[in-house]
Amino acid sequence: MFVKNYKEIEAQEAGEGSKGVKIRWVINKDTGAKHFAMRVLEMAAGGYSPLHTHEWEHEVFILKGEGVVLDKEGKEHKLTNGSVVFVPSNDLHQFKNTGNDTMEFICVIPNL
Repeated sequence: MFVKNYKEIEAQEAGEGSKGVKIRWVINKDTGAKHFAMRVLEMAAGGYSPLHTHEWEHEVFILKGEGVVLDKEGKEHKLTNGSVVFVPSNDLHQFKNTGNDTMEFICVIPNL
């Protein structure tokens, strides 16, 4: 079993094409998870993830803040505390913080 406060795990700058995004890999292969990885992302006001696709699905739960997620048709969906998002594999998507405070969310993906 692995138990830890997520704030004890170092936040890393997110990848290329993002702005103001930090990520904490809170559960993954290193913690013994065989199938899924859980990440906690912190997106600064005005921050965004890249507009991208990938072969895996992911599930998102908004913890705090407000923003939008852009779908493959280019439509923006409003996000607030408690919003959930399912992004199917190979769907074009982008997360943006449209609020004045940090947006935090949990993202679960397959352990690659």
